[in-house]
This record gives sequence, structure tokens and C-alpha cells, in this order.
Amino acid sequence: SHERICQYIAKESGSLVVSVGYRLAPEHKYPAAYEDCLNATLHFLQHLQHYGVDPARVTVCGDSAGGNLAAAVSQTLAGRSDLPRLRAQILIYPGLQALDFNLPSYQQNGGVPLLFRERAVYYSLQYLNGNTSNLEEVLEGSHIPPDMRLKYRKWVSPD
Repeated sequence: SHERICQYIAKESGSLVVSVGYRLAPEHKYPAAYEDCLNATLHFLQHLQHYGVDPARVTVCGDSAGGNLAAAVSQTLAGRSDLPRLRAQILIYPGLQALDFNLPSYQQNGGVPLLFRERAVYYSLQYLNGNTSNLEEVLEGSHIPPDMRLKYRKWVSPD
């Protein structure tokens, strides 16, 4: 689905672009997609010389669920001293937080096609465990214990 955009990025930037075809939910639950992306990135970083890539110029990128995966891979590799450091991460409308689906951006864009608020929650639940029976609780925000909500309110709040 992303072949043309990857070709465009490669051509316009003069870069090598590697696109990971990771396993998809709901057939493959978390952490399948994450493991696929991490393993592909590890392999690439361990074999940069084979691909003729400057170790100081490796960037990960993803959109939507791929943005989430790019962020997760970046965080996982951040503390590794045995591999070249990633230069950057490019996250295009990434799915990064599932603590509160009632923040202003979800309220303002809840009915905007292509990814309605309810659909975002549905896909998040599909990705995690394939069980969407608690969709309403997640939409209401009752899936997060009060102590966790307090812990993360500095980063996830309407303010």
C-alpha cells in the first residue's frame, strides 16, 4: 500500500528506503507487528555496510499504526550502545496514546473521515487483543484506573 510513496521519498531524497511488511491485526495480535518492525530494523542496523548506508543517517518513519511502531522501535533502540543510533523518527499522524479518547483533538475530529473516534478505538483494541467488547468503556475513559490517570495527567490532559 505504501510502495509508491516509498519510491517517491527514495527518489526525491536520494536515500535508501526500506519498507517493512509487518503482520497485521486482527489476525496477528500485539506484539507481532512490533516484533516484525524491531527485527527488521535490528537486521538493517547490523548490516548497514552491506546496504552501503551511512550509520549516522538512519531514520525510522511511519504513518498511523506505523507511526506508533516507529516510535516504539525508536524507544526500544534508544539505549542500545551496540548499534548505530537512529538519527531521527518521522511520525505521520501516529497512534501514540490510548489513555484518553476524549481529549480536545478527539472531540474536534471525532467525526472527520477517514478515522472516526470510534473507529480509532476499535482498531486500537483489535491491535492489542482482538477483543472489542469494552469499546464503550474505552470511549468513556473508564478503562484507565484513577491512579494511572493522575500519574499521566501531566502529559495527557485537555490542558
